Amino acid sequence: RKEFVDVYVNYVFNESIRKPFEDFMQGFLRGCPASTWKMFLPGELQIVLQGHTKFDWHLLEKNVTYRQYKRLDQTIRNFWTVFHELPEERKKMFLAFVSGSDRIPGYGLEHFKFSIVDPGAVDPDELYPSANTCSHVLILPR
Repeated sequence: RKEFVDVYVNYVFNESIRKPFEDFMQGFLRGCPASTWKMFLPGELQIVLQGHTKFDWHLLEKNVTYRQYKRLDQTIRNFWTVFHELPEERKKMFLAFVSGSDRIPGYGLEHFKFSIVDPGAVDPDELYPSANTCSHVLILPR
């Protein structure tokens, strides 16, 4: 029985996927040569490719820059009050809305910055919040 289980497990996890994996590996290494990645430990490489999954939301708040707003404006205070009351999953969704990803890039949260901008609309009730993900800008009407 043990021999059967060993052979079966080897087939399922190794032999049955050998060809597709070799094809994938060949294509991956063509675009991303292995010599480039050898300098990283596995955990570091995962962070470089996928980003950080641990968040300090108060540090994120500290790193925000404001345009046409000041940190103590009522709109900004209301925004952060509501934001900090959100469940973790919703905060990640907000991060994806502003940056295009629900993870912090490999360079770390302390260097991740985004801006909150007042669009300066005549009637702010006519606008919805929007974002420019390339520039990490949240456009937040008053």
